[in-house]
Amino acid sequence: MADDHAAGVLICGAGAAGLTLAIDLARRGVAFRLIEKRTAPFRGSRGKGIQPRTQEVFEDLGILDRVVAAGGAYPLQREYRADGGYRESVMMESTDPTPAEPYHLALMVPQFLTEAVMRERLAELGHHVAFGWELAGFEQDMQGVSARLVGPAGEQTVRAAYLVGADGGRSFVRGALGVDFPGETLGMRALVADVELTGLTRDAWHRFGEGDMARQISFCPLAGTDRFQIQAPVPLDGDVDLSAEGLGAMAAQRTGRGDIRIHSVSWASAYRMNARLADRYRVGRVFLIGDAAHTHPPTGGQGLNTSVQDAHNLGWKLAAALAGAPDTLLDSYEEERRPVAAAMLGLATRLLASSKQGEMRRGREVHQLDIFYPDASLSFEMPARSAPLAGKRAPDAPIRGAAGQPTRLFELFKGPHWTLLGWDADRAAIPPRPGLRIHIFGAKGDVTDPGGHVRDAYGLRRGEWALVRPDGYVGAVVGSEHIERLERYLAERGL
Repeated sequence: MADDHAAGVLICGAGAAGLTLAIDLARRGVAFRLIEKRTAPFRGSRGKGIQPRTQEVFEDLGILDRVVAAGGAYPLQREYRADGGYRESVMMESTDPTPAEPYHLALMVPQFLTEAVMRERLAELGHHVAFGWELAGFEQDMQGVSARLVGPAGEQTVRAAYLVGADGGRSFVRGALGVDFPGETLGMRALVADVELTGLTRDAWHRFGEGDMARQISFCPLAGTDRFQIQAPVPLDGDVDLSAEGLGAMAAQRTGRGDIRIHSVSWASAYRMNARLADRYRVGRVFLIGDAAHTHPPTGGQGLNTSVQDAHNLGWKLAAALAGAPDTLLDSYEEERRPVAAAMLGLATRLLASSKQGEMRRGREVHQLDIFYPDASLSFEMPARSAPLAGKRAPDAPIRGAAGQPTRLFELFKGPHWTLLGWDADRAAIPPRPGLRIHIFGAKGDVTDPGGHVRDAYGLRRGEWALVRPDGYVGAVVGSEHIERLERYLAERGL
């Protein structure tokens, strides 16, 4: 048995949630180890929708352009009638981007391509996934967690300050903690498969038997690949033939067509749909993120997106705690993210009910741009404002630097730091410090608001400050007369 004491954070599970957390910790210089019990990367398309808020997170992590290049837009839906005719419709309601919300359409990126981009980014930061390593047990004390790992090199004991379970719906970490995972099985079983086929064009998401759970089947061309994703409800009990021959027979039976031929299957799964939420997200020095904390039906594309945002919320807090911030900061992770998952579970379940009736249109409700933490302990405004901003997603806006070059607020926010925006405020009122970047709008400021978009989005008055957290949410809004309270807030967050 070997000992390894190098991990500040041990992350168990290298899906989208674990990779997001690893990237965030890596760019902060935090020591961690990312293990995955699979011996190779996940190769399926399960979570293929990247919502606008997650696109903003990916921009912050430096991978958005690569993710966009790997995938594409959602195609039209083509719903076939029994007589062979069809009607076409858009699945995603189309709205134009705004200065405050630059991304307004969900992207289609098969999960294995998204995770490949994330592993590439992690490698750029000097880290890799340890495939084939499984968490076999752990114990925690006041100073950290001792974890027993089993992998290609045998058995190791790793000592870490924190353990994060990103190990999916059947989480070993959650089970070992004894955390309940209540919810419901939604009385529906479905298959999903990535296949190569002929007989269908790639310009549409082909849907047959809508509203008939015994006949429903769809074929979605997977952007960035030459494959289609098949989705279909299947009986609650009994085996499902997921071979090319079995899927081909199902396609012929449900579509009434003999020209759709399945040539190969690269990945397939039959699963029961669940809606479950962990009772706790934190037990001492152990945390749950992603599917280990919540499982969703796939309708609305909320699961992967909620998981990525869990990790984006937790990463900076773990880094701050390791750097000496009060341990109570870590309590805000569950306080903020568990209610979000509860709301997303409700939304996905409602969308599932509508999809059973053949209704697949999606609008702003799935974009996750309206997630906010108004009553959280990390959000405060002084004095109180008629239109509260603290706890909400920090809006983007086009701006100019004092030297005349155009940029955006998101460019100022991008990275692991906090950002303090002062509106015609005195820069000298807030001393500079590591981890905080200060920008002043006004006559003697380093940035300007020529289009008035910052003024419209933030509504700051002369002498007011808006503090933006590392995860892109507004932490505090204060007037110049309350600088002492802002200083105390910064100190309590490790700044």
